[in-house]
Amino acid sequence: MSAFRNIWKIPELRSRIFFTLALILLCRLIAVVPTPGINPAGVAELAERLRANASNAGGLMGMADVFTGGALANCAVGMLSIWPYINASIIIQLMTAIIPSLEKMAREGDVGRQKLTQTTRYLTLVLCAGQAFGIAKLLEHSEHLGIQTPLVAWGGLGFEILTIIAMTSATMLVMWLGEQITERGIGNGMSIIIMVNICARLPHALWQTALKFTSQGGASPEYNPFTLLVLVGLAVLVFAGTILLVDGVRKVPIHTARGSVGGRVVGGRSTYLPLRVNFGGVMPIIFAQPILAALGWIFANISPKATALGWLRRYGEALKIGYSDPSAAYLVSYALLIAFFSFFWVATQFNAVRIADDLKSSNGYVPGIRPGLPTAEFLDLTMTRVTFIGCVGLILIAIIPSLLMSMGNVNQSLAGFFGGTSLLIIVGVGLDTMRQVESFLVMRSYDGFLQHGRIRGRAG
Repeated sequence: MSAFRNIWKIPELRSRIFFTLALILLCRLIAVVPTPGINPAGVAELAERLRANASNAGGLMGMADVFTGGALANCAVGMLSIWPYINASIIIQLMTAIIPSLEKMAREGDVGRQKLTQTTRYLTLVLCAGQAFGIAKLLEHSEHLGIQTPLVAWGGLGFEILTIIAMTSATMLVMWLGEQITERGIGNGMSIIIMVNICARLPHALWQTALKFTSQGGASPEYNPFTLLVLVGLAVLVFAGTILLVDGVRKVPIHTARGSVGGRVVGGRSTYLPLRVNFGGVMPIIFAQPILAALGWIFANISPKATALGWLRRYGEALKIGYSDPSAAYLVSYALLIAFFSFFWVATQFNAVRIADDLKSSNGYVPGIRPGLPTAEFLDLTMTRVTFIGCVGLILIAIIPSLLMSMGNVNQSLAGFFGGTSLLIIVGVGLDTMRQVESFLVMRSYDGFLQHGRIRGRAG
C-alpha cells in the first residue's frame, strides 16, 4: 500500500491521474446523453430485454452494451463509443501487412506513423457515418430488436441525419479525449476508455449476484457461502492465468557480433527477442464472436421445407443458444474460430523475414542459427509453437463465461468478468497502466508495486 501512498507525493503523476479521471468522467457523460428523438419508454424496454435475454444474439447485444458502458441500453449519442476508431485501426494494421505503400509508410519513423494516424482518423469518420446511419435505421424498426414499444418518437430523414451528426460527433470527441489521455494523462487513452466502459457494469453485476445470496419472495437463496468461496477462488485462478497469458513471452537469445567503428569496438552484447505467447491479444475473440453469432442466425433461419438442410438448421439453433447453454457443436466451433484467427493474426502481423533481415543488418544473430533465411525459419517455427500454447489458453479463457452461465447459474453480466474479451482487456490495460505508474515511482526513487523485479509491459 505504500506504493499507492507514494503516488500522491509526485506532483506530475498526481496531476496526470486527476486529468485522466476528469476526461473519463466526460466519456461517461457521453454514454448517458440520449440520442435526440428517442422514446424513453422504448429505451426502458430495451434495457430490460438486454438484462433478461441470455441467448447468443442477446449475448452479442449485451457484449456491445458492456463495451460501450451501457450506452446501447441508454440509446445514447455515445452508442458507438470508441469502436469505430478501433475498427479503423485494425483495418489499417491489416492493410499495412498487405499494401506495400502502407508498409513503407509505417517504416518511415515518426513521420510515417503520423500519416497512418491521420489516415486512421479519416477512416474512423467514414465508419462513424456509416454505422450511425445503420443504427438510425435499426432504431426506427425496433421490432428487429425484439421490443414492442417504438424506440423513435419521430422518424424519417430528419431523425437519421440528426443521429448521424450526433453519434459521429460523440465518437470523434471520445477519440480526441482518448488521445489527450495518452498524451497528458496516464496509460493508453483508448484502452483506458474501453476498460472503464467494461468496469462500469461491474457494480450492477455484483448487486445482481448479491441478490442470489438473499431470500427472494420467501424462497431459499440460490447461492450459499460455499458458492461464494468457489467464485472467489475461481476468480483468483482465472485472473492469475490471464496475467500469465497476457504477460508471457518466449525469450529468443540474440547476440551481437563485435565490430570496429571509428577505432571503437562496438557490439558484443547479449539480449533477447521477446515472442509474445498471446500475440493476437483480444483480436481472435473479437473476430470469432460476431462470426459465430452471424452463422447461428443464418443457419437457424433456413426454411423448414428444406429437409435436406435440417441438420444445418439444428446446428444454427445450437449456435444461437450456445452462449448461455453451450453444446459440443458450439464449443468446438468457437475453439476452431479462435484458433484460426490466432494463427491468422500472427501470419499477417509477425514478419519473420523482416526481423531476420534487421538482425543481419545490425550484426545480430541467434546462437546456433545461421543468419538470413535459417533465422527466419527458426523464428517462424518458434512463433508457431508459442502461438499454439497461447491459443489453448485463449480458448480456455473464452469459454469460461459460457460454462459458468450454464453450469454455475452465474448471471451473464458477472460471468463476462471471469473470462473472454472483458477480462483480457481489463488485465492488459491494468498491467500497462501500472507499468507507467511504476516508472514514475522508480524515477523519483520510490518503491514500486513489487518488492522484487518490475512489472513487465506487453511488447508491441
